[in-house]
Amino acid sequence: MYRVTIHSGINDVNGTVIHSPYVSGQKLSAGSIKQVIDGIDSMSFEINLRNAGWGVIKPLTTLIKVVNVKTGIVEFDGRILKPKQSMSSSGNFAMQYDCESVLAYLLDSSQRHGEYRNITIAQFLQVILNNHNAQVESHKRFKLGQVTVTNSTDNVYRYLGYENTYDTIKDKLLNRLGGYLVVRRESDGLYLDYLAEIGKTSATEIKLRRNLKDMSREIDPTEVVTRLVPLGAEIQSEDETATDASKARVNIKSVNNNLDYLDDTRLIAEFGIIEKSVVFNDVNQPNILKTRGQQYLTSQKTARNSFDLTFLDLSLNNLDPESVNRGDKYNVYNPIFGINETLQVIQKEINIINPLDVKANFGDKFKTLTQYQNELNKGMSRYEDLEKSVSNQIQTIGALKTQIDNVSQSVADINTEINESDIPGLVEAIADLNDVVDQLNIAIGNIPNYTPATQTKDGLMSAVDKTKLDGIQLATGTTNGLLAKEDKQKLNRITANTSIDLDQLMTDFLALKEVVENTQPQE
Repeated sequence: MYRVTIHSGINDVNGTVIHSPYVSGQKLSAGSIKQVIDGIDSMSFEINLRNAGWGVIKPLTTLIKVVNVKTGIVEFDGRILKPKQSMSSSGNFAMQYDCESVLAYLLDSSQRHGEYRNITIAQFLQVILNNHNAQVESHKRFKLGQVTVTNSTDNVYRYLGYENTYDTIKDKLLNRLGGYLVVRRESDGLYLDYLAEIGKTSATEIKLRRNLKDMSREIDPTEVVTRLVPLGAEIQSEDETATDASKARVNIKSVNNNLDYLDDTRLIAEFGIIEKSVVFNDVNQPNILKTRGQQYLTSQKTARNSFDLTFLDLSLNNLDPESVNRGDKYNVYNPIFGINETLQVIQKEINIINPLDVKANFGDKFKTLTQYQNELNKGMSRYEDLEKSVSNQIQTIGALKTQIDNVSQSVADINTEINESDIPGLVEAIADLNDVVDQLNIAIGNIPNYTPATQTKDGLMSAVDKTKLDGIQLATGTTNGLLAKEDKQKLNRITANTSIDLDQLMTDFLALKEVVENTQPQE
């Protein structure tokens, strides 16, 4: 499934294979890849003395690539970091390595101070990449790719300091405007895309009792802010000798009834007061600062909802349209968790040794704790319904088992009589009866247990048909029903003064018919 190749440098084109998906090839002792949508991908692996990579790997300079040989997709492209050597009590030696993807090349450079006004987001990112490219080797340089992230004015006002390039991009762009960094390796080098959205909605489903092995959910409300203190640019002190490390900043008191904070009353009612200050370095006007603070409160999420799943990659057996990819969206179905919705893969872990087992983190879904409680109650209700259904199935199967036991006993009695009487015809009849019993045993597992339907649950009929049936009512003289109200009014006017014997009426009709036929002229 996966081929792992190491390269002694950028000029080592062919490299050395240290893991092959084929039986006779090189093997890692262990190996896994962690792919994320909001950071740097990582990888770890372990080799032993017999592996071709033993003794030739050099930290930071040895490059590594992992290719899915089934799809041709490069699952990991990066460099090897620090090694860790170990020896077990049985005398086995091993080397363990951590790796990071090529996006980590942005950690190898630092920025230079600069002030940039009225330039687009793409232009600002180009400035950052220019600073980076001027400091690193050719294979670590990035070309500016697609930029789809925007803001209200499509321009930025930013300062650059002396932080490393990756942290600068994260602080100046990702943390403020959102979006995702995506690296593409093309024939002419590395490209860095800055995208507002990534991934697609896949036809592959992850479902309980199909490919879902285990699942856990984490609810994290710790990032919620119910009272925000927005702070703007620093205010220069009038005392030129002041050396305070902390300087005053623009606040919103002058435009907010002398209060320097904003409350979200809806969130306070649910979570209480949780205060946090947020700095907007490029804002100098209190009214603009208040607007930015209000936007922050409005756009923030409440409790983060993430799911850790282990599932079978059935695409390897062509049972699913495609494998699960980070950034893509998939329908996840688990009625006990109350989950039947489309979620995005924010982290995926690949097991190089056992590729069928895949772990993924799905999220982020943000909901209130009240919504979580409602979902939990629905899940418990579904669990109770499942228990009742299982109980009904057990009772049905038990009754059938009793009947089969009775039939089997009858067959045994007949077999005894056959052995004593040795009647060939009876032997054949009993053989046919045995076949029928075997077919009955097979049919038991396929017999569904139908329960009465409700308007929300299928049973002997569908829930939709049950709803229609419950909606049927008799007509009256003023309301429609099975009949129109006008027809019901006409029907009500029909009366019978005497009772009619329909059987006698039919007898008389047949007698009259016979008399008429007998009086017809003969041809």
